Amino acid sequence: MPKRELLKLPVVLAELGMSRAAFYRMRARGKAPRLIKLPNGQVRVDRVDLDAWLAACEVAA
Repeated sequence: MPKRELLKLPVVLAELGMSRAAFYRMRARGKAPRLIKLPNGQVRVDRVDLDAWLAACEVAA
């Protein structure tokens, strides 16, 4: 089984070309990819979740 690729938020933001504030506004509306909160308080986005979210955005557009 391949290892999960957990992306740091700055990597996700750079890939999306989006500011942190815009991302969190989108998240507050329930329109952002799922975040994983680590025990140390940091957040990550699973590559699989991000890719699925992007694919869903393409279908909706």
